[in-house]
Amino acid sequence: MTDTNTRINKLEEQVTELLEICHRLGNENKDLRAQMQSLNAERSGLIEQKEKIRVQVESMITRLRSMEKA
Repeated sequence: MTDTNTRINKLEEQVTELLEICHRLGNENKDLRAQMQSLNAERSGLIEQKEKIRVQVESMITRLRSMEKA
């Protein structure tokens, strides 16, 4: 009987530990998804900013070339 109780207690501890791990991993996963969403938004903003700067630089180059010809 004692051996059975010991096994049951051990199993309960393992199940409790597993539930805690699942809860912790769920929270970690939620945090990582939020971080990924934030980084994707930042990346999109940087890509847009880079494109605007590229257009500005191309415009400056065009103006400089036209000034050289004049």
